[in-house]
Amino acid sequence: MKTNKTHKTNNGDEAVAKRPSLKPLMGLKPYVMRHPWVLVGAGAALVISALAMLSVPLAVRRMIDHGFAATDETLIGQYFGMLIVIGLVLALASSLRFYFVNWLGERVVSDVRSDVFAHLARLGPAFFERSHSGEMMSRLTADTTQIKAAAGTALSQLLRNAIMLIGAMVMMLVTSWQLSLLVLVAIPAIVLPLMAYGKVVRQRSRQAQDSLADASAYAAENLSAMRTMQAFGHEAEVSRRYGLAVEGAFEAARSRLTARAGLTALAIGLVTSSVVGVLWFGASSVVAGEMSAGRLSQFVLYAVFAAGALAELSEVWDEISQAAGASERLMELLNVKPEIASPENPVDLPNPVQGRVAFEDVTFFYPSRPNEASLRDVSFKIDAGETVALVGPSGAGKTTIFSLLLRFFDPASGRVLIDDIDVSKARLDEVRAAMAPVAQDVALFADSVSENIRYGTPGASFERVEAAAVAAHADQFIRGLPAGYETQLGERGVTLSGGQRQRIALARALLRDAPILLLDEATSSLDAESEQEVQKALEEVMVGRTTLVIAHRLATVKQADRIIVIEDGQIVEIGTHRTLSQAGGLYGRLAELQFGLEAAE
Repeated sequence: MKTNKTHKTNNGDEAVAKRPSLKPLMGLKPYVMRHPWVLVGAGAALVISALAMLSVPLAVRRMIDHGFAATDETLIGQYFGMLIVIGLVLALASSLRFYFVNWLGERVVSDVRSDVFAHLARLGPAFFERSHSGEMMSRLTADTTQIKAAAGTALSQLLRNAIMLIGAMVMMLVTSWQLSLLVLVAIPAIVLPLMAYGKVVRQRSRQAQDSLADASAYAAENLSAMRTMQAFGHEAEVSRRYGLAVEGAFEAARSRLTARAGLTALAIGLVTSSVVGVLWFGASSVVAGEMSAGRLSQFVLYAVFAAGALAELSEVWDEISQAAGASERLMELLNVKPEIASPENPVDLPNPVQGRVAFEDVTFFYPSRPNEASLRDVSFKIDAGETVALVGPSGAGKTTIFSLLLRFFDPASGRVLIDDIDVSKARLDEVRAAMAPVAQDVALFADSVSENIRYGTPGASFERVEAAAVAAHADQFIRGLPAGYETQLGERGVTLSGGQRQRIALARALLRDAPILLLDEATSSLDAESEQEVQKALEEVMVGRTTLVIAHRLATVKQADRIIVIEDGQIVEIGTHRTLSQAGGLYGRLAELQFGLEAAE
């Protein structure tokens, strides 16, 4: 796995040490090769435009050597007419090249973004415990934009200027081998310093990208908790810290720009000095009668083409280098293997699932706390249709049991079973389809009420959505919203109260119609009246379903068939409310605190 490498990208020096070449760009090859006809069109247009440019000096030489000396003006007209034709061909080929390469860049970026997001959606909670969602969004946006430049314009310019450089040097050699030797001597003196300097530019480019990712991650995290930030009057501190993060990103970008400006100055200075030296030698040859003025003009034009191509290559190389860093970061994500996945030869769950649940000697450690067991040798069995409550102090391991049952993680030892099938040996989608969870922290989305209820059951009809809302006692307040079921909710459902959000989450779970219902503090945000209504709805829904309930308020679990009491990751008691209240253990103490001694008994 490469999750460690993912984190190390926040350190610019380590990232640079691991990226000495442009090999990460090869990860884009499958995306580019999906569109062979576009590649052919772009390649043909590129070659034609380069050849048209390379033919211009030939026409100029003939015009200087023959056209000016001729008495017939028709010959001059023919030469200028040919230049116009060459210009038209160049214009058409260049426009086609521009369209094809930019289309390809946009298409590649769209495909990469889709694949990266789909891959992120399959990675389990363990990955996101080690990674920051803000950084992932930065990779989906800023890094893919860098790739668009490489897959489209920069790559096209690289190939075009490479063709121009090679073609111009060949024609220079044909025009005058003496002058060409001078140029060939000058090229290493130009290229070698540029290559060395380019390494500095690549290093600073990667640092700038990582700094921007850090700033974006910090902003996303705080904006997602806007109410908490404002409630604690933390706006000024958050703004200050974000300003520092942005300033750090600016300094990294400024350092990159300084290096790139220096690279450009070095390239132009070396190229200009070399061209002047060659011209000096050529002019002396014309004066001595060893070369015609037209031939010197032809050589000079080809030398200018070669110098321009070399200068542009230095700039394009910088863009390609930045894209290589971005590509590496995205390929890192695509190369992360999901820790939780369906086995190669899965065992089918019964159809339909009965809903029996069992834990056999389960021990589990969270990846972020590898030395602290969240569950230790936990064993229990729940029959189909039984309602079981999980009770215990915060951090005892109750929600961890839900996470293992949903197979967000696999236990370090022991087995988790549904209908006597080990969930790690079954298809992941089948395991999760057998359960309908309602979490304490309700996740709603900036979409309509109906789509939020339909989340997880996208093909459900409106009638089924409405029936689920009625069962969750949400229909009445939904119809009171401005657009009813089509009312658009704010991000995370901020336009609703906590109780309303929880009832929509209940409706979502009821719509799923799964044989196992998981309620994690499902009524914690409800007022007393709403809680009583939802409890009645749940009692109806739980009939015929296996139900696991996590609750700190014991009034919500008094009617459970059994209560499992957990403390420090271990089961310490199992029984009914009455028997456990009288046993004098942990549950009895909790009941006494909540109900008083007489009520508890």
